[in-house]
Amino acid sequence: MEKHFLSRFIDEELLQWRKAEKRKPLLLRGARQVGKTTAVRKLAENFEHYIEVNFEEHREVHKFFEGNLSPDEIIENLSVYFNTPIKASSTLIFFDEIQSCIPAISSLRFFYEKRPDLHVIAAGSLLEFALQSVPSFAVGRIRSIFMFPLSFDEFLMAIGETPLINLRHKHSPNKPLNEVLHKKLTRYLRKFMILGGMPEVIQSYIDGEDIIECQKILDDLILSYLDDFAKYKERVPATRIAEVFNSVVHQLGGKFVYSKASPQLSHYQVKEALDLLIKAGLVIPVVHTSANGIPLGAEIKAKNRKMFTFDTGLAQRLSGLDIKNIITSDDIELINKGNIAELFVGLEIIKAASPYERKDLYFWQREALNSNAEVDFIIQKGTEIIPIEVKSGTKGSMQSLNLFLNEKKSAKGVRISLENFAAYQNIEVIPMYAIRDFIYT
Repeated sequence: MEKHFLSRFIDEELLQWRKAEKRKPLLLRGARQVGKTTAVRKLAENFEHYIEVNFEEHREVHKFFEGNLSPDEIIENLSVYFNTPIKASSTLIFFDEIQSCIPAISSLRFFYEKRPDLHVIAAGSLLEFALQSVPSFAVGRIRSIFMFPLSFDEFLMAIGETPLINLRHKHSPNKPLNEVLHKKLTRYLRKFMILGGMPEVIQSYIDGEDIIECQKILDDLILSYLDDFAKYKERVPATRIAEVFNSVVHQLGGKFVYSKASPQLSHYQVKEALDLLIKAGLVIPVVHTSANGIPLGAEIKAKNRKMFTFDTGLAQRLSGLDIKNIITSDDIELINKGNIAELFVGLEIIKAASPYERKDLYFWQREALNSNAEVDFIIQKGTEIIPIEVKSGTKGSMQSLNLFLNEKKSAKGVRISLENFAAYQNIEVIPMYAIRDFIYT
């Protein structure tokens, strides 16, 4: 069967970069296996010539990056080694797994300064660790672009439902979707929460494999990430990182409590492993904000954080959830077992942001004795601060949201649920499947 190419929103960003008169070398950043290499290979179809240097595979090439890092000398050597012409505008140079060759990371700044006419992209896993080893990372000379697993809309595009996305764009809290189409989108949403957005899983699904087979691929991915932990071994034992990673999954939705990670580990040991997981892009922190003004990061409690995994499919697999409940139930409480719905919403907020920025997630908790009021997410849209709750039920179930609106004198709140579009006074109801529309409008 011919392999179906997964279209990604980042494809358009890369095409715009290719056409720009002035461009910087691109550094693709993100966790392993989220589709970085595939996106660059797709872009390469727009070039006459393409050189892909994999620094883990092509060990001899490391020698080209010893010495003065002259771009002209480097490209001359690469051109001969790969027997491919390197010409301005018609050749794409891709440095993959660049974390394995620190001098190659340093060379990117010189490509910007001395050969800005060339198209150079770099990518790698565990890049955050490698960047710490670069003597002076070229701030301002390299453009970072962040990649994540597929979003829900990218999943819909992959299964041929782009018209459904286009139709959804035309609806809002003041104009609900037709109920038949609402139910169709909700069915797809449940499926996506189980599958997650890892490209290999989605590829398998659209190639005709069933969800059970996709679960096996998720198991393979989990094992590969656990194997990756061995790469940190010099600093932190792999077993400790795996233990903390599992604890993140089981503490989803609540404040991360260090003592729950392992009775054998100290606070410092858990924090060290957690910091590594965050740097690797496998864990995403959600930080408490007072939300008294913008920017939201100005008043945070750094010690009061929730921790999210970077994919719902991996999370449900690690937590051992019963996927039958997710795929068949209309009850969001069953679907949100393990806080998968809240995780989905947080990840969609990140994926809807500009790929050129590292989006931070925030939540709010009332800072008062005997109060458990909490709003799942706080976002900034323009100059507005908007609280978001991931809930179901009727108007009476929005106590925390109403409390926030009254306390902060905010004009509008948002409830994200499995309901159709709706509005209750100053609270808009956005279906989970339409988060991207809400973020963009």
